[in-house]
Amino acid sequence: MLKFDHVTKIYKGGKKAVDDFTLDIKKGEFICFIGPSGCGKTTIMKMINRLIEPSAGNIYINGENVMDKNPVQLRREIGYVIQQIGLFPHMTIQENITLVLKLLKWPEEKRYTRAKELLSLVDMTSDYLDRYPHELSGGQQQRIGVLRALAADQPLILMDEPFGALDPITRDALQDEFKKLQKKLGKTIVFVTHDMDEAIKLADRIVVLREGQVVQYDTPDEILRNPINEFVEEFIGKERLVQARPNIQTVEQIMNPHPITITGNHSFSEAIQLMKQHRVDSLLVVDEKQVFKGVIDVESIDQNRKKASYVIEVINKEVFTVETGTLVRDTVRKILKKGIKNVPVVDQDHHLVGIVTRTSLVDIVYDSIWGEVE
Repeated sequence: MLKFDHVTKIYKGGKKAVDDFTLDIKKGEFICFIGPSGCGKTTIMKMINRLIEPSAGNIYINGENVMDKNPVQLRREIGYVIQQIGLFPHMTIQENITLVLKLLKWPEEKRYTRAKELLSLVDMTSDYLDRYPHELSGGQQQRIGVLRALAADQPLILMDEPFGALDPITRDALQDEFKKLQKKLGKTIVFVTHDMDEAIKLADRIVVLREGQVVQYDTPDEILRNPINEFVEEFIGKERLVQARPNIQTVEQIMNPHPITITGNHSFSEAIQLMKQHRVDSLLVVDEKQVFKGVIDVESIDQNRKKASYVIEVINKEVFTVETGTLVRDTVRKILKKGIKNVPVVDQDHHLVGIVTRTSLVDIVYDSIWGEVE
């Protein structure tokens, strides 16, 4: 899909920003460039769409040399998202999303339909189409920036620290959302970041750069387990322990597939009886089709017993869940950081399929530090 063939960039004065850079990126891969300031990661990205032109070497997209293409046409065929978002304040959200489509001379009705379709991908309604950027939150504006890059259905998307300016909670949520979107749409992503946690979470493979050269190019797990040298080890940070045994990858492998559940039409007394029976202080609430609805615990029942009688009346719906296929290392980081006791595991349709407990994750962390005791 994307090939760098001995690419070098030398600026005036002889400063070599990129030094004989060679790399192959497959179709549908999510690749993160990471390294210290001045390592060349943004320069490499900008050479792909010719915002910066290489001093030597070649870059190919689907076998075609980017230097043989008209730069304006080339940029219209590549999605591009930056940290500053770059929404035009005088344009509506629809106009911002479909800017490239207008340049490609799509009819207005088709542009409207495409914008509406894209908004639904990030759980935003068509009501937003007529609003202006200043009427949206930072997270919503960043979503629009991403959607604009997806509008013309370009197979290759470049992202330059797109979530860097957001608060940690919004950033975390957008990372999750975007990773799901990338898997669903099968786009090839080249993503620049200075945040190793972000790279580990999002990337299929990570390119660790230093002084314009590749130091290590591998999967997040392999880089965590086998940093190639002291520079990579220091850059990763020794506090990022390998948080899973080699044979454990996804949450399905460590979850309890039979969590204690209750439906919303049961009374408080029935819920308490079930808790006592199973010696737990909370229950996962599902509907008749096993769709996860939330959690109820002893404390919420005690606080509401004089004004409510049924489970459905006091469900806590703001519950952190993970989907099947989620990597254990991502779950470990979140559950330990947030101090959560357990995490429901759901499928794509939000059916409850299991639960991961804090205890089981802590056991894995112990094993990764000390090894399994025989």
